[in-house]
Amino acid sequence: MHKILGPLLFIALLAFSTHAFAHTALMSCFDEGDDTITCEGGFSDGSSAAGIEFLVKQNDEVILKTRLNEFSEVNFEKPEGDYQAVFNAGEGHVVTVDGKNIF
Repeated sequence: MHKILGPLLFIALLAFSTHAFAHTALMSCFDEGDDTITCEGGFSDGSSAAGIEFLVKQNDEVILKTRLNEFSEVNFEKPEGDYQAVFNAGEGHVVTVDGKNIF
């Protein structure tokens, strides 16, 4: 059920919100299977996220602070335990992905 709800919510936001077409921050992360995680950021209007701040937080502490590369990606070692990946493009443009949801 959760797998269907997420895409439906995303489609509804795009269909019913004029702001969604303006400049919504997006990020997806996946486990590479080699104890590293890759996250890719971007914006709904297709603009690049190269150079945008990226954080990894654990227990409300920043354990990694870097910037997305020229391909709007970042790769980092998978932390032990709970963590969050944060795409920080400024106020109203922050996307957080819980490590539990990265497969």
